[in-house]
Amino acid sequence: MKVIQTVHELRTKIYEMKRQKQNGAMAADQIIVGFVPTMGFLHAGHASLLQRARRECEIVVLSIFVNPLQFGPNEDFERYPRDPEKDLALAEQCEVDFVFMPETAEMYPQPMKTKVIVAELTDTLCGASRPGHFDGVATVVAKLLNIVEPDKAYFGLKDAQQVAVITQMVEDLHIRSTIVPCPIVREEDGLAMSSRNVYLSAEQRKQALILSQALQNADQWLAEDNNVDALEKRIRNFIQTAPLAEIDYVKALYYPSMQENNHLDQQLLIAVAVKFGRTRLIDNRLIELNR
Repeated sequence: MKVIQTVHELRTKIYEMKRQKQNGAMAADQIIVGFVPTMGFLHAGHASLLQRARRECEIVVLSIFVNPLQFGPNEDFERYPRDPEKDLALAEQCEVDFVFMPETAEMYPQPMKTKVIVAELTDTLCGASRPGHFDGVATVVAKLLNIVEPDKAYFGLKDAQQVAVITQMVEDLHIRSTIVPCPIVREEDGLAMSSRNVYLSAEQRKQALILSQALQNADQWLAEDNNVDALEKRIRNFIQTAPLAEIDYVKALYYPSMQENNHLDQQLLIAVAVKFGRTRLIDNRLIELNR
């Protein structure tokens, strides 16, 4: 595993590894590059992405970069958890080939005059409650995809809206990468794995289980009353039984269009964002329709 900090070196090393594999009699179209972009503080959810990339690809690239463009002025960029030594140990366990760990000045050597905006899909959920967030996400992911040029890029569905936004961007801009959505990884008690879970106190951590419990009930509640508004209300009422829960949103949307009334979609996304103290957690459930 090689740790790389510059765009030039990463491109050079990927090219060199492709050449080596071709010299070893592999056809060029067999050399699949897999990419997992992250902001670090890796956990088992990230490991699952890396392990899948390792199974499916000849070359695996991991990026670790806390992207300032996707944080608002009152958000937790400075206090976002960082542990590069632990991250590199996990990357090595997952047999990553290259870890791209650029400084901010490498990714943004001058003030950005260009940004990527994905319309409509970002008008709701985290896009509504965190204005500009997905502009920052789309911009940095576009840069990373252009740098790495992966055949496959792996994203966790814990942020299902992000997956929809990135997939749309890739399709609209004819970026050659395939976006691979991967299932949410949870703790044994059901809490969705997140780098921000480390901020939770013991009592907040206990009460945060209300999110996965509410989502687990969604199938039954939807079956009992096939009404999206009623479903949102039941989930909201259930979450509010946790005294420390401060709800940002509870929303059911068709996926991946992120619309309220698009019955052409085959899935319903039930998404929640809830704060426990200063820690904002997101979680979701995708329900197949017309089963």
